[in-house]
Amino acid sequence: MYEFIALVLGLAAGGGGAAIYYGQKAKSAKLSIEEANAKAEKIVKDAESKEAEVMVRAKDKAIKILEDARQEEKKALEELKHQQKELNERENSFSKKMLEIDDLKKDLDAKAENLVKQSTEVEAMKLEESKKLEEVAGLTQDQAVERMLSLVEEQHQDTLMSRVRKLEQMETDEIERKARNIIGVTIQRIAASHVTETTTTNVELPNDEMKGRVIGREGRNIKAIEQLTGCELIIDDTPNMITISGFSPIRRQVASRSLTKLIADGRIHPGRIEEAVDEAKKELQLDIKKAGEDALFELGISMAGIDPKLVQILGRLKYRTSYGQNILQHSIEVSLIATALGEELGADVAICKKGGLFHDIGKAVDHDLQGGHPELGVQILKKFGFPEEIWYQSIGHHEDKPKTLEAVIVKAADAISGARPGARKDSLEQYVKRLEELENVVKGFDGIDKVYAIQAGREVRVFVNPMSIDDFNATNLAREIAKKIESELKYPGEVKVTLIRETRITEYAR
Repeated sequence: MYEFIALVLGLAAGGGGAAIYYGQKAKSAKLSIEEANAKAEKIVKDAESKEAEVMVRAKDKAIKILEDARQEEKKALEELKHQQKELNERENSFSKKMLEIDDLKKDLDAKAENLVKQSTEVEAMKLEESKKLEEVAGLTQDQAVERMLSLVEEQHQDTLMSRVRKLEQMETDEIERKARNIIGVTIQRIAASHVTETTTTNVELPNDEMKGRVIGREGRNIKAIEQLTGCELIIDDTPNMITISGFSPIRRQVASRSLTKLIADGRIHPGRIEEAVDEAKKELQLDIKKAGEDALFELGISMAGIDPKLVQILGRLKYRTSYGQNILQHSIEVSLIATALGEELGADVAICKKGGLFHDIGKAVDHDLQGGHPELGVQILKKFGFPEEIWYQSIGHHEDKPKTLEAVIVKAADAISGARPGARKDSLEQYVKRLEELENVVKGFDGIDKVYAIQAGREVRVFVNPMSIDDFNATNLAREIAKKIESELKYPGEVKVTLIRETRITEYAR
């Protein structure tokens, strides 16, 4: 019983404590809510106050912007009015000027019409005057002009010719001065020595007994050599020497190399001769190829674009001569000279260089094929795919008037190389014959007294009869002689024509 009462009292005490705790908790929550409401009201009031300030500021700023816009609009309207005023003034001024121009045009039209009338009247007066003069003189206008010109020409012929010669001389001197300067610089840069060659080759023997061994029993050795090489062996009284004669320099080289091998070996019989000739041909082929490659290397031409067969043909020129001049050396020199001239004259240097090197390529095969070397050269260069600018050089350097600047340069370079002292030579018979042909060509003109070919045929002096040839005709005659020499004769370099006309009067006082 007591335990039950104690339990009840405990529960009652616990319930009262809980009630007191929850009552205090509720009171505290109520105070917190009230504080939060107060803060919220304060925040709202602060926000409303700031909003009012912002609205005031925004309203002031908007008013200021509207005021500025009104001011800008006012300024723009004033400027527009000012521009409109200036435009109206300019339009009025333009209208006034147009009226003035119209008045001036009318005035000019009237003056032009008046001038046309006056010109017509003047022409009519001139025509009438001319008719009256023709009636008085008995000559038409054309006849009078022709007669006047003929009289002036007769009276002042010497003066006119003197003036013409002076102008021609001035032009010639200036051209020659520039040409000498360019060519002189080129020749100085491209200087080379020359050794003339002939159509025979000499082979030195250790002793005269070797001649008999070369001839062989019943001449079988010499016959075998001549048959295999295509050359003739001349064995005469010249001590320790055999002469190889042949038109083809390649064959002469094969024969010379073969003989040199046979003499060094000492065994000379038909079988060994055949072996020596085969060895000589192989060595010569290698030497020819090397000569072509050396020529390209010396000129700085890449062998990448050159067919090996063409290099071989180029190398054959090493054993080809013209008037004693080695053609390969001549071709290299022409290429160098043409390159230097092309640089001075603004031509295509690559065309000048290759065209100068291959301009005589036809001479490498003209002993074996039919035709002139210019045409053969064109065929060779076309075959190996060269363009027209290069293969044309083969025939261009033989034409009187080449059609390209590069061809003219190659032609000049060819003449320079061939005209060098010691570069080429003629035999005595050819030399005399060339001088006779030169004199006979000049003697074919009328009014010539004497003709002398001097300076190895590089100059011809012509003495004319002063009574039949006057100064004017003397100038024309010199030109005609030069043209005839160009058309009928072949010669290296150029021929200078000097025509001399003089009158000598002799009287005796007794």
